[in-house]
Amino acid sequence: MKAPLWLAALALCACVTTEPSADVSAPVARANTGSGTIAMFRDVVSRVEPLAESVCKAEAKPGANCDFKVVVDSRENQPPNAYQSVDSTGRPVLTFTEPLIRQVQNADELAFVMGHEAAHHISGHLDRTQQSAVLGGIAGIVLGIAVGGGADLVDMTTDIGASVGARAYSKSYELEADQLGTVIAFRAGYNPERGAQFFTRIPDPGDRFLGTHPPNGQRIETVRRTMASLR
Repeated sequence: MKAPLWLAALALCACVTTEPSADVSAPVARANTGSGTIAMFRDVVSRVEPLAESVCKAEAKPGANCDFKVVVDSRENQPPNAYQSVDSTGRPVLTFTEPLIRQVQNADELAFVMGHEAAHHISGHLDRTQQSAVLGGIAGIVLGIAVGGGADLVDMTTDIGASVGARAYSKSYELEADQLGTVIAFRAGYNPERGAQFFTRIPDPGDRFLGTHPPNGQRIETVRRTMASLR
């Protein structure tokens, strides 16, 4: 059998991912983004990270590591992206590629994205996705054996099961992270509704079966409903 199939399945989820390679991320201070943009980024980090840590300590499961590390991926030819991961010590890492930092139009958008990624960790989405992928892989093994398949067929059904398992709750996880991310950005002094306008400029995934992200309109509406409850 192949080694941990949930690792491959997790690669399908853009926001929640496994630990990046050691040379992927650079500290914010070493980022190559334009001085004005990186200054805004540093300011957002200084306000959102402590608030996210406070929310994490209050709402994450007991024993969760709430010492967030925010880094910039300075590698060339990276797409606009932000994701949550954990390092080898279990410390949560929020990684932003330089193209994403350049793409945001204001600090509210950046704060919302940062709150969203922190919310993935606070809500335990990485662990929950791993568990779903493993359970899906096990179901795939059982199915492959039940139909009398050989090693190749069992490998295939295990891969499919792990992939389906990893995707099973990904849309709801994104909406959960949008909701809590809204709270984090708002408490840090930003306007999440203005921040959610970021969704109007990125491709809309629609409501695809087993898609990893919900429609952009649904995400914007989630932010609006959350803000209504905060006012």
